[in-house]
Amino acid sequence: MQFKYTKFAAILIASGVISLPITASANDSTELEELRNLVQELSQQVKVLARKGEVAEEDASAAKKTTPVVKASSSGFGLESADGKNSIKLGGLVQYDYREFSQGANDVRNRTDARAGKLDADGFHVANDTWLARRLRPNIQGTLFGKYDYRFQEEFAGGSASVVDAYIDARFDPAFKVRVGKYKPFVGLERLQAGGDIKFIERSYVSNNILPNRDQGISVYGDVLDSKLSYALGYNNGVVDGGNASTGSEFDDKKEVTARLFATPFKDDISPLSGLGFGIAATYADATAEKNLNFTDTSAADGTRNGLPSYVTNGQQTFFRYGSAVIADGKRVRIAPQAYYYNGPFGLITEYARVSQDVSKSADGSPAAGGTAVIESIVAGTNKKLKHDAWQIAASYLITGEEASFKGVKPKNDFDLDKGGWGAWELVARYSEINLDKDSFKRADGQYGTDAGASLTAANASTFAYADLTKSAKSAKTWTAGVNWYLNANAKIALNYEYTTFDGGAITEGSPIATNVNATGSNVRDRDDEQALLARFQVAF
Repeated sequence: MQFKYTKFAAILIASGVISLPITASANDSTELEELRNLVQELSQQVKVLARKGEVAEEDASAAKKTTPVVKASSSGFGLESADGKNSIKLGGLVQYDYREFSQGANDVRNRTDARAGKLDADGFHVANDTWLARRLRPNIQGTLFGKYDYRFQEEFAGGSASVVDAYIDARFDPAFKVRVGKYKPFVGLERLQAGGDIKFIERSYVSNNILPNRDQGISVYGDVLDSKLSYALGYNNGVVDGGNASTGSEFDDKKEVTARLFATPFKDDISPLSGLGFGIAATYADATAEKNLNFTDTSAADGTRNGLPSYVTNGQQTFFRYGSAVIADGKRVRIAPQAYYYNGPFGLITEYARVSQDVSKSADGSPAAGGTAVIESIVAGTNKKLKHDAWQIAASYLITGEEASFKGVKPKNDFDLDKGGWGAWELVARYSEINLDKDSFKRADGQYGTDAGASLTAANASTFAYADLTKSAKSAKTWTAGVNWYLNANAKIALNYEYTTFDGGAITEGSPIATNVNATGSNVRDRDDEQALLARFQVAF
């Protein structure tokens, strides 16, 4: 900067000298002195200007170090401190779905005739075609002091507001991080994908029915061996299969331990195997239902009370429910091997989950209903370990040539009619199934029986099963095919066709609705197939 001003002064001086009268005498001492003074004055002015420039640069540099940075991009809107150590970002996920069922039911048979909905000839509530808000999730996330990340995400879909995520991450080291709050336990592979990144409109039976959705607790996790191996250990309240914990306190002090190892041994290698990842996860808990549960006056649909789940199809229709007097009563162990593979536009994900759950039958009820109001009324000899499993294999292919990954898709060319871009197009296909333990439908003598309803007593408990095969199916198998259209990195339109078959789950045609399964199961038939067309309109940022 000073060089520029000096050069400028020299030009001025030169111009001044040249402009002197030609007739001036070179040895005129007065004029030489004036010229010398002029040069000194100009030199001083140049130095002053140079210093002002330096001060301005210093002030600008200092201001830059303290001025917050406002950011607005396709990934959200936010504010960040000048040093990048503190930030807040606003984002969101909006998913609006349409479901159309050419065939299907939305509950187990004869659960309650008072429930809203149309009953078919077999007593099932017919699945309704509907528009629905599947996810309406604004979120706030950011960083404090360069090490502590936070995330808060609310859910407004489903007719009420609830907290989806609310946690703090402490990144002490890439190999040692701590997460506290409500979050996705580090267990399921597909579950760990963000809701806006999943390839199908609904997750598989593994995620929706067996492995935990969200829970409250603490997890220690990190990446080691050049980030080629990740680990996680968690200590949480524990939730039922597919469960989503509330942000309230747990009704007992029993906790669930989770663990996961996942390896990407060829990560960053120039190899066809660079997109390979595989691992295994597990959970362990002593799951016991609420001890003072009144089975006569209380709905067993409240999974936080009986400690047991119900299971749904990929179309989100309930096809299995435990009997109303069956409760969780002992150990719950899950194991989940998992893997994915991505190579160019091709992607593959596969996952298996198995849950082992101790259950028992409970009798009695309120005195008004003829019970004895026993606080803990588990019927002796009814404890049983039931084992259910599910698995899936899913493939995707980007026909427009983008790179497939575990995360979202960024089109090479965004959809734009004026510029001729058509976004990214992806074909997807999946097979998924879930199998219920056959002992779920058996009595103590090994014969089929009705589910344990409110009329169960200690005297007749041996004649009841844990679920009724005429009301709940013992397996569901689903084929899914679909297409995803990514208009840009934030907007997506998806279309899936789901075809599901069942094993059992309905009474033989022509039988009265109230008929229960007989001892041999000869009056059981397969529940009608479910056929559904699902569509989604999504914006994520």
